[in-house]
Amino acid sequence: MNYRSLSIFLFCLALLCAGCFAPMAGNSNKPPTQEVVVFAAASLTEVFTQIGAAFTANDPQANLTFNFAGSQQLASQLAEGAPASIFASADQHQMKAVVDSGRVEPASVALFACNRLVVVANRERITSLADLAQPGMKLVIGAESVPVGVYTLAFLAASATDPAYGEPFRQDVLGNVVSYEQSVRAVLSKVRLGEADAGIVYATDAQVASATTTDVAVLEIPTHLNQLAHYQVASLRDGSAPEMARQFIDFLLSSEGKDLLTAAGFSIDCTVAATP
Repeated sequence: MNYRSLSIFLFCLALLCAGCFAPMAGNSNKPPTQEVVVFAAASLTEVFTQIGAAFTANDPQANLTFNFAGSQQLASQLAEGAPASIFASADQHQMKAVVDSGRVEPASVALFACNRLVVVANRERITSLADLAQPGMKLVIGAESVPVGVYTLAFLAASATDPAYGEPFRQDVLGNVVSYEQSVRAVLSKVRLGEADAGIVYATDAQVASATTTDVAVLEIPTHLNQLAHYQVASLRDGSAPEMARQFIDFLLSSEGKDLLTAAGFSIDCTVAATP
């Protein structure tokens, strides 16, 4: 090989090597964004949105994607393999279903908040719990597969044993039910739209309604008849960004997370060690 050919060969080789080590277009020293997919009960919509905003403000690399729906719907999707990082349920039964599917480690389940039932009603039609049993009233409640529906039926069963209400009250209330909904927000929506005279929801949902409308009255259910909803959270064994998911749960359980939950109307006094 003559000198000219050798020079051309070495020049081309240098260009090739330079291309091998050149940085890829668009590459930077910034760490990649980590997506955390959170499946959460519909009643957590507002507070989890707030908690998510506070969490990402502290860590811009966190990318939270929320899927809000009835806990039973989410549990069914997760049991069938839907991709997610975190599950937050409005009751222990739906969390247990996901644990039993093998996607959640039992030891990772944590109780983070509680809720109670209230009645939301058209203030011109219903002014007391006794009115729920009056003929012609249109009521909506959660389906029996939905956590709020389970709690509602438990409340009515308790009322049947109370002399102030009795079995006729329970039967008449159930006789007035015109729709069984698949999420607590669907119950609330029917009342707000005037499609029902009353519905039974969580206190936090009533707080949301009270902040946006004056047409809906909130009736308290006596403590001895009320049912306490236990909210549990856990990370998925095969979820994306497991370290970031753990950090989000830690933030949820932190004092800042608890303050946001309390401001939204949840109780944190019940947060003790829980088993699924």
